[in-house]
Amino acid sequence: MTYHIRVRVGALIIENDEILLTEFDDPYRGVFYDFPAGGAEPHESLIEAVKREAREEASIDVEVGPLAFVYEYAPHLNENKYGQTHTLVMLFDCTLKSGFKPRLPEKPDPNQTAVKWVPLSELENLELYANIGKQIKEYASKKKNIDFLEEHKLLDKTSSLM
Repeated sequence: MTYHIRVRVGALIIENDEILLTEFDDPYRGVFYDFPAGGAEPHESLIEAVKREAREEASIDVEVGPLAFVYEYAPHLNENKYGQTHTLVMLFDCTLKSGFKPRLPEKPDPNQTAVKWVPLSELENLELYANIGKQIKEYASKKKNIDFLEEHKLLDKTSSLM
């Protein structure tokens, strides 16, 4: 079965007033930046997808925290700027696990050229995959999260009554 919206997840990692970004050099768009992010796979939870993408794109293990952002890319409202796939993206506030240093993986995504820490003060000057530099800076100062509920972690009320 196919769906009209692709679900994408990403790791938002902020330390010491810097944010971890992946760098891409696309033949059509030029250099742009994104978070360690990608599409959720079949039979994979969103949390599992965030961890996998962080490993695949930045060679790190992360602790996945609360949901920081949800944004939508609707091609028909954006002149197909990023392609024709309608996408819902969820960014999770993550922290690096001890002992991991971000680096370019041995087999990077197509056109991926680097993994780098970027000062939050420079974020609005970069070409981001999604134009949310201002929102990221505001988030870093206020840390207002969105509740993310996972069905498998919710208490089954019928079992607690027994």
